[in-house]
Amino acid sequence: MSVAESVTVLLAAPRAFCAGVERAIEIVERAITSRGSPVYVRKQIVHNAHVVADLESRGAVFVEELDEVPAGATVVFSAHGVSPVVRAEAARLGLEVFDATCPLVAKVHTEARRYADRGDTVLLVGHAGHEETEGTLGEAPDRMLLVQSLEDARTVEVADPRRVSYLTQTTLAVDETTEVLDVLRERFPALRGPSSADICYASTNRQAALRAVAEESDLVLVVGSTNSANTQRLVELARRAGRPAHLIEDATGIRPEWLTGVATVGVTAGASAPPHLVSGVVEALRARGPVTVVEREVARETIEFTMPGAVRSL
Repeated sequence: MSVAESVTVLLAAPRAFCAGVERAIEIVERAITSRGSPVYVRKQIVHNAHVVADLESRGAVFVEELDEVPAGATVVFSAHGVSPVVRAEAARLGLEVFDATCPLVAKVHTEARRYADRGDTVLLVGHAGHEETEGTLGEAPDRMLLVQSLEDARTVEVADPRRVSYLTQTTLAVDETTEVLDVLRERFPALRGPSSADICYASTNRQAALRAVAEESDLVLVVGSTNSANTQRLVELARRAGRPAHLIEDATGIRPEWLTGVATVGVTAGASAPPHLVSGVVEALRARGPVTVVEREVARETIEFTMPGAVRSL
């Protein structure tokens, strides 16, 4: 692979793992250490193929649904959260549950119950089929409607426009979500929402950092898995900024033709991607010629989440 004589790599910061992801992975690790293998995990603990493969090598068994888990076994709920129906099923099967739901996702679940209980129609801005969205909708399925796009925002109908509220998936693009909410507020002047934004700090920070490097880059590489919503939003954001952008699982995904004539490469990673994968991308670029690495930091993340009580006692 040939590149320009000298390449500048702009590293977006923050990037890679967030506190919620680190917490979820540690919950699985502690469960395996305490209970031995297998420990079952419903869905992917976080949306990253490398993380899943690593935990599988340690004794985690990933399943799609609880009917694949033997009665009485240990199961971990993923960082994306689950609906009350799933919790009830786990109790019926007598499963020992460790809940790795991100506290920021749990906040949205709490808001969904509160808004529904006060009689609102709850508009959830999110993507159909995503585990986080499915879990949140499950909190009040008879009172919640999914809004996926501007077109949905323009056409969604509610029973009583005076009693309507909104929530958002935590991993959405900030700019696109703002557009959707502007339409909803125009259509429903009584629309109420959370006192603090549902889009999590990690998604917001990584998007801001991506903008900072994209404007100076000839090419943007985003490290993460294709089923990671927050990672996909980073790719889309770079492309909306007019930059060629590619999602790669790791350094092996870099294609030679992408680097032709490129002098500056912006590099970031979604919140579910391990930091060492970013280092691998930098080293892969360095192996092909001189590289200068510059970090662009837009925020410093110091948030830490406490472990669930059941995990702290392990």
